[in-house]
Formats: sequence, C-alpha cells, structure tokens
Amino acid sequence: MSMKELLGVDLPIIQAPMAGVQGHELAIAVSNAGGLGSLPCAMLSSEGLRNELAIIKRQTTKPYNVNFFCHVPPAPDDEVEKRWLQTLSPYFSEYGIDANTQTLQSGRSPFNAEAAEILEEFKPPVVSFHFGLPEPELLERVRGWGGKILSTATTVDEALWLEAHGVDAIIAQGLEAGGHRGFFLSKDPSTQVGTFALIPQIVRSVSVPVIAAGGIADAKGVAAAMELGATAVQIGTAYLLCPEATTTAMHRAALKRESARVTALTNLFSGGLARGIVNRLIDDLGPINRTVPDFPLASAAIAPLRAKAESLGSGEFSPLWAGQNVSGCKEISAMLLTQELAGLYKNAR
Repeated sequence: MSMKELLGVDLPIIQAPMAGVQGHELAIAVSNAGGLGSLPCAMLSSEGLRNELAIIKRQTTKPYNVNFFCHVPPAPDDEVEKRWLQTLSPYFSEYGIDANTQTLQSGRSPFNAEAAEILEEFKPPVVSFHFGLPEPELLERVRGWGGKILSTATTVDEALWLEAHGVDAIIAQGLEAGGHRGFFLSKDPSTQVGTFALIPQIVRSVSVPVIAAGGIADAKGVAAAMELGATAVQIGTAYLLCPEATTTAMHRAALKRESARVTALTNLFSGGLARGIVNRLIDDLGPINRTVPDFPLASAAIAPLRAKAESLGSGEFSPLWAGQNVSGCKEISAMLLTQELAGLYKNAR
C-alpha cells in the first residue's frame, strides 16, 4: 500500500511530531510539500490545541497528523518528590532558585475525551499515538470521522499488540530515534533494537503498513527503509534546523557541534527514556538516575533550572533531543528538505 492509498499524501515522508521544538508552521510546510506534517499535542492546552488546528485548517488543504501520548499518569509520591528535589538542590543553589517552592506536576496529559471532542470539530485525517493506544471508545471517536490511526512500536510484540487493536499503520521506532521511546509493553532497554533490524522483523510479523523511524536522515536512508518493506519513513531530527521549527538558539548551536554525534538515552528531563545530546546535567547525574520520578513528573523541577540557564545562554539543563544521526540537519526550508528526503525514492520509481 502506498502513502497515497494509506494516508492520501504524495511522498513517503512523515515529519515526526516533536513537542517543544515545533508548532503548526512546520507541520503545514511539510504537508504542503507533499509529505505528512505532524502536530505534537500532548503539551497543548485545550485552547492551544483548538488554535493550532484552526491555523492548520486555514493554511493547508493537505492531510496532516495530530499526535498524542497515552501514558498512565503516576500517583503522587512525597518520598520520590523529595529525593528528586534533593538531587537537584546543588543546581538550585548555584542558580539562586528556592528549592522549597518546587513541586512535581505533569506538563503532559494523555489523550482524553476533551481532546477527542475538540478533534471532532476539525476531523484531522490522521491521529497518531505514543506509548500505546487510548481506550477503545476514544479510538472509535477517531474512526467515526474517518481518521486513520497510527501508533509507535519499538518491538515485534508491541507491533502485534497494535495490529490486534486495530491500528491502520505501525511506526517502527528504532533505538537510534531522538526524543522519547514509544515503548509500552516493556520499558526494559535491552528489548530495544536498531531501526534496520526492527523494520524487517515487524514487516514479516504484521499485515498492516509499517513506517520506519529512527536514524534516517537523507534520501538514501529513506530508500533503504523502503527496500526493507517500509511503506514510509518518519523523520524528526533532520527538521530541527529548518526555519519553520521553533528549536531554541542553544539547541540549534548544539546540533551544529561535533559533539552532537554523541547522544544518550536519559530519564533526567521527564522521567521517560528519551534520546538527546549529552550536556552537563547528563554528565553530572548519569543519563539514567534512580532518583528521577516516573514520566512525566520529572520535568517540572527541571523547568526553572532550564529557564535560568537558557536566559544566560546555556543549554546545559535543557533536553536537547536528537537522534543518533544529525548529518541530515540543514538550515533550509522544511518544504525543500521534505522534497530532498523523498528524492531518491521518487527517482528510483
């Protein structure tokens, strides 16, 4: 099945939804270029979600994707909160931040009935999920307006689970991918494999289309994923330097350094395992620290440190999300980059 048949788009390129570094502008540019632009929605308020969707509807007639998380919010735990704040206390002191005013609050909400109600107003053609799927009744609401449903699998078992629960396509996320791991059946890092090992295993195991994600940064990588059976490729990191992205100056500078070739899976910034460029916080505390509360509670305590450091021109306390391959990052328009990424595949056909 081609992307035209599956999602109504011309090019086999999906722009990965990247919360914190993009909004509607990047999604619109990619959709207008013939790919599938994506809007990250997990950190948007209801008003913010409605506003972003209204802008997208005004500025493109092409298909687009909206992305949500499906995590189960953890129960508050005073002891966990205390340990995490103690771990961060030396940095609070260094930057003159009162640790006693810090609390753990979730800045990311799972997909719920309120979000579904807003989506019903706009009827986005594609809705994708991270960390599994929402409740069946919420999925039925998406299907009710003809929306296609995608979700992320990091293992064959997760792919089989998603197929059994009725997704239209599976995003096979390899270990190289930047940002949060989409795992949901097991959070054991040893279950995670590279993209080009994962694609053929999932393709052989399911009957729905498979979308490759992780470490793919140019047209040759897109073509290689297609040769292994992928219907399309989802790419995020390569778009981070595009003018339509809202990537911060510190993050952009980090992506241009040689050190960007060294990334790590870390739980420090949100509590969930995610890949980013190594900075001071990761060096000091280690990429995975046992005092960090469960996703997504860790981010609230990091926020004032990040804000203060960034105000001084430092990204040492910021989540500099990036995949293992930053070689495709270019300071060109998202439309041109999308066309370049699809170029080799189109020419081969």
